[in-house]
Amino acid sequence: MSLLIHLALSFALLSILAVGGGTAVLPEMQSLLSHQFGINHTQFIHIYSFGQLAPGPNMLMVLVIGYQLAGLLGASIVLLSFFLPSSVLCFYMGRLWNRFGESPWRRAIQNALEPISIGLMASGVYAVGKASIVGGITAALALVSFYLILRTKINPVWVILGSGGFGALLMTHLK
Repeated sequence: MSLLIHLALSFALLSILAVGGGTAVLPEMQSLLSHQFGINHTQFIHIYSFGQLAPGPNMLMVLVIGYQLAGLLGASIVLLSFFLPSSVLCFYMGRLWNRFGESPWRRAIQNALEPISIGLMASGVYAVGKASIVGGITAALALVSFYLILRTKINPVWVILGSGGFGALLMTHLK
């Protein structure tokens, strides 16, 4: 199967599975990229980190993946494959959802989907954390960053940049 077709099908499936947002499919995306496309955990974390810093939706990181695997055409195909199916699904589900109004079924479905979405997002955070925290320094940086983001009003971009810079400084001096 052509690489471009394989990318399109793989990212279209991830798009449909992205219940609760793109973070929900991070573990599956990481596994898929590792087993089928040869992108290792470190490369995935670097791409994910870049996506967190870039303006706009953080899942635009899929563009970098597509570009790395198949150039500009790959980036375009992955972009469309990842965002188009879920967008179309959300559009039509939103129209159907509005027809339910204040139906008890609507509330029951919402109540059932909320913990599933939270669990999927937590699994995404766990997958990224597991691959990123590789020692005492990275664990300390993760905890300090977590604290700063939760307890202060510092923009998370500055926390990420500061942690990355400080981590790079520590890692180069300790080697």
